[in-house]
Amino acid sequence: MPERPPKAESALRTISELSDELGVPQHVLRYWETRFPQLRPMQRAGRRRYYRPEDVALARQIHRLLDSEGYTVRGVQQLLAARAPVPERLPALSEIRERLARALAADQA
Repeated sequence: MPERPPKAESALRTISELSDELGVPQHVLRYWETRFPQLRPMQRAGRRRYYRPEDVALARQIHRLLDSEGYTVRGVQQLLAARAPVPERLPALSEIRERLARALAADQA
């Protein structure tokens, strides 16, 4: 099969293209989608997956952490969760702030 010409970095990738690029079977990419909620490719008619550039970057990162750096799936999940966008962390941070304020008030009383 002839090699595909390289796509622009901003182009969408199919699961086949991403699978070839990373050297992992397509079912592994589908498995990662179930384990890493941050990895959510677009799905069009016929449930065909299209990976956006940010999905491709995340899949590359997951592959590097699992394959090259020896992380477990659970370890990568924890690492990615720790890097969650700020809006997802706000409720937890607000709760911590309230507990600290109560503890400081109790110490001063």
